[in-house]
Amino acid sequence: AMRAWVLLSAVLWCLPGEKIYVKLHQNSPVLICMDFKLAKKEIVDPTYLWIGPNEKTLTGNNRINITKTGQLMVKDFLEPLSGLYTCTLSYKTVKAETQEEKTVKKRYDFMVFAYREPDYSYQMAVRFTTKSCIGRYNDMLFRVLKKILDNLVSDLSCHVIEPSYKCHSVEIPEHGLIHELFIAFQVNPFAPGWKGACNGSADCEDITNHNILQARNRIEEFFQSQAYIFHHNLNKTLPAMHFVDHSFQVVRLDSCRPGFGKNEGLHSNCASCCVVCSPGTFSPDVDVTCQTCISVLIYGAKSCPTSNKNRQYED
Repeated sequence: AMRAWVLLSAVLWCLPGEKIYVKLHQNSPVLICMDFKLAKKEIVDPTYLWIGPNEKTLTGNNRINITKTGQLMVKDFLEPLSGLYTCTLSYKTVKAETQEEKTVKKRYDFMVFAYREPDYSYQMAVRFTTKSCIGRYNDMLFRVLKKILDNLVSDLSCHVIEPSYKCHSVEIPEHGLIHELFIAFQVNPFAPGWKGACNGSADCEDITNHNILQARNRIEEFFQSQAYIFHHNLNKTLPAMHFVDHSFQVVRLDSCRPGFGKNEGLHSNCASCCVVCSPGTFSPDVDVTCQTCISVLIYGAKSCPTSNKNRQYED
């Protein structure tokens, strides 16, 4: 998805209250220490002073690139680089007749946040008919099905987790009472050894998300083929246990890595992104929201420091 603010070919003019989102490990857009009006005029003796997060004066280094015309770009963006970037532009106005000089200062603020794509997994549900809710066949079907699905997606580093089933009697119009297994499970792209699929890539969620989409499609096709077999064997006797046509359901679940969360109110321009947790919040796990913690002063906190931490050393 193209974010609205990337459309200016990655060059950003300051708009009041504008928030800028930079994908983790990517380069930031170019921030310009000027506004549209001034850019069309001649500027005498301009100087640019950039102040970054933690009120540090920024000078060019191997990560931060500042041009002579005051344009700033941050390479390989990381969580602690999030925060307020301020540039002060000073320039002179010279009265032609008197050569009288006057210094003018203008300040431009940019709020910059690191973000990552959410990690996708899928919650799925299917139904199978069965002869009875009693007996060991239901358990066998359930176990075999889990094995088949795991084998179907294992080469994508995906696996089936939290599988469960319940047996219910269902009354179907004109068919009377039948027994059905309601089966539910999750599929995620974090099977043991999943990091091997990353090939050392920093943005592994691009790979895992691609894999889980493929896994989802394969599983859907598998159940469609079950329905196909069923429809083409109608005149023969059907097995007692078979897939109930159109019973496959799937819902995408998003999660964010520790230190990141979603917040549609705060980050409406990047509502589906996992944005770095701001100071005063943290996220210790793959929950989708950052929790409040007053003692956090950094971006991307994964824990909430408490005042009890030093107790053990006092005894």
